Amino acid sequence: MKMNQLTTLVMIAVVFLLFVGANNLLMSNARLDLTENNLYTLTDGTRDVLDTIEEPITLYFFFSEKVSEDLTSLRAYASRVQTMLEEYERAAGGNLIVRVIDPEPFSENEDLAAEFGLQSVPVNQAGDELYFGLAGTNALDDQEVISFFQPDKEAYLEYELSKLVSSLSNPGKPRLAVYAELPVGEEVDPQTFQQRPAWVVIDQLQELFDVEMIDEISPAIEGYDLLFLIHPKSVTDEASLFALDQFVMKGGRLVAFVDPYAELDQPQQMPGMMSAPPGNNASDLNGLTSHWGITMRDSKVVGDADAALTVGSPTGAPVRHLGILGFGPSNIAGDDIVTSSLESVNVATAGIWDVEPRDGLTVSTLMSSSEFAMPLDSFQFQFLMDPATLQAGFQATGETYPVALRVSGRATSAFPGGVEGVSGDLVTETDELQVVLIADTDLLADRLWVQVQNFFGQQIATAFADNGSFVTNLAENLSGSNALISVRSRGQFTRPFTVVEELRREAEASYLESAEDLQAQLAETERQLAELESSQIDDGLLTLTIEQETALVQFQEEKLRIRKELRDVRHQLDKDIESLGSQLKFLNILLMPLLLTGFLILIRVFGLARKEGSA
Repeated sequence: MKMNQLTTLVMIAVVFLLFVGANNLLMSNARLDLTENNLYTLTDGTRDVLDTIEEPITLYFFFSEKVSEDLTSLRAYASRVQTMLEEYERAAGGNLIVRVIDPEPFSENEDLAAEFGLQSVPVNQAGDELYFGLAGTNALDDQEVISFFQPDKEAYLEYELSKLVSSLSNPGKPRLAVYAELPVGEEVDPQTFQQRPAWVVIDQLQELFDVEMIDEISPAIEGYDLLFLIHPKSVTDEASLFALDQFVMKGGRLVAFVDPYAELDQPQQMPGMMSAPPGNNASDLNGLTSHWGITMRDSKVVGDADAALTVGSPTGAPVRHLGILGFGPSNIAGDDIVTSSLESVNVATAGIWDVEPRDGLTVSTLMSSSEFAMPLDSFQFQFLMDPATLQAGFQATGETYPVALRVSGRATSAFPGGVEGVSGDLVTETDELQVVLIADTDLLADRLWVQVQNFFGQQIATAFADNGSFVTNLAENLSGSNALISVRSRGQFTRPFTVVEELRREAEASYLESAEDLQAQLAETERQLAELESSQIDDGLLTLTIEQETALVQFQEEKLRIRKELRDVRHQLDKDIESLGSQLKFLNILLMPLLLTGFLILIRVFGLARKEGSA
């Protein structure tokens, strides 16, 4: 071996050893994430959540290793969850401890999983239970759990993990203020003088938050984490709007339910008095939101022929109500953590948002109408007796109309010079605006989403739509830190084989076309066979002529031939896919390594040739 060749080999070995040593000693905490969506790289929001941990948090990751041996895709997802948790532990710098536990059947670890309240799923006939969840505890023995990691919610894995950690590092209930000009809380009915219960959605919020009902909008709202405005039709003066402006400028989160026609805003009537005339039952926050380029159309209700729900007409016949809508998955944003899990949300006489882009401000639609919609005048609903009359002259515009918006990002104050007579610190801009605007108040009412029954003195609520989940999801999301809110959906770990799926669809289409012809031939052959075989005498023996016997044999042979062709067509279904698999194996296992090796050899030969030439 020539001296220069030996020197080259030694240098390569030295570089390799140095690389391995540097990787193990100097870069033990470094990671290179080559996934398309940086699935294993923690977002800045998550790192901010981890930085706020003051006392150690312990996470217990439960996954049934043995029970899941045959569940390949689930094991792959579990591996991703575990790797993410390890990234959390590494980034937390000792404030987060992750324990991986295999809850084997009838073990103490299985008892621990059940004690935490994790969900188990039966996976076989033997009754084995699979656990795939997370439990967390803090120094105050508070507990938070993810009962089961659902693969279809993989895009929100980081958000769910960060939310759990954030809840444990900030265990107190967030403070939620509710300003409502509708009878949402518990109060006395002026007609019956009986105690009227609070709306179910308010009861749900009180279970999760420290809720306080307030009766005015003033600078005092700055002491709350989150503010709900429900039909704020009286909030029109500068002082109130300025208080709201400063609330969001200083980091407060706002959820506003406004309405062009609030059906539940009816004048209170005392017993024995004449009915009061209908008043103004519209509300908006255009005095504030227009500064952000967002306005609700005045006196306009969205009518939607596709989402219209069926109600009873004056005659008792069912009729579709163009103003009472049932929004399904096609109307609800699937890429926002608040709405991703919702199946249906019912609204009534909802308004329409118009949006003009503003630099630095992000406006995303949470709910919208279908393309089979058009704006209707709100006065049409004032004395509406028969919903069928709304269909007269209705013509869809082909547009979709936003009903619920999320507004976030950089914004400036609508009152940069303040308001005369109002003192206090003035904040003129923020980079962390967090506001949700919903152009409907009726979706909060029990009648649109929940049935309440009295069961031995206890109120039992049964939901038939996701309105309550929508509201509580909003409150949970916006009551978290800005860091947590910034953690949005990520990509999927499992990637579909699009080429394979396309081949499968083409093969299935070809198979179905051939199979239909063969099935038709087979059916006709079996029919003719049945006719021949039905020619029997009383003792059960066939009475066939020679020609019929010959035809019978031919039909039987034809039947066998057709069935064989059907089997061949079925086998052909997988041939293209198997061929593609073989090609991929060849490319990945043999061809690419050979090409890379050949490329390196050429570089080496070229380098040696240059050295010898220069010598």
